[in-house]
Amino acid sequence: MSEKIVKLLESGESEVIVKKSRFIGITYPVNTPEEAADFVNSIKKKYYDARHNCYAYVIGDKREQIKFSDDGEPGGTAGKPMLDVLLGSGITNIVVVVTRYFGGTLLGTGGLVRAYSDAVKEAVENSTTYTVERKIRLKVETDYTSFQSLERLFKSKENITYNTDYSDKIIMDVAIPVDFIDEIEKGITEITSGKANVTNLGEFVG
Repeated sequence: MSEKIVKLLESGESEVIVKKSRFIGITYPVNTPEEAADFVNSIKKKYYDARHNCYAYVIGDKREQIKFSDDGEPGGTAGKPMLDVLLGSGITNIVVVVTRYFGGTLLGTGGLVRAYSDAVKEAVENSTTYTVERKIRLKVETDYTSFQSLERLFKSKENITYNTDYSDKIIMDVAIPVDFIDEIEKGITEITSGKANVTNLGEFVG
């Protein structure tokens, strides 16, 4: 399973018209539920005369925080379908609000689900994203005889970066994508015959 994480960089907007009902969607990058709530409130103020301002958000590198609201629409016809689109996109740290201006004709449960889903899909498609990876930092202390072989090992995989300090021994600060950590740790052990001092400095996203 890939450890790449897709986040929202720039907002995207959409507009869907169904039987004269107008659905306006907009995505926004957020890092906390509080930021998401602030954005939702700003849209409610902007479209104060709209009948509904439904929303959904996904936050966290492992998508730990999710929430949605139907804002007066029949249960399950707006917020949950909107959230499903976000989860399906794989994007995190994103909130989306869909504002509805009622056009005078009831759309029914299926019609509402499609309209809200389509508004989110289009807004997501019009957004800009970027990708980061979960990585683990290792501090590797070894002798000079292993240095070139370790460099070859680290260069054999994409997105492994390292800094080297040269003193009476080699000290390497290595950032390794989580996908490769087991293979790299095994390689370090084999190259140095288990003599390297390896310290796990923890996980980060970068």
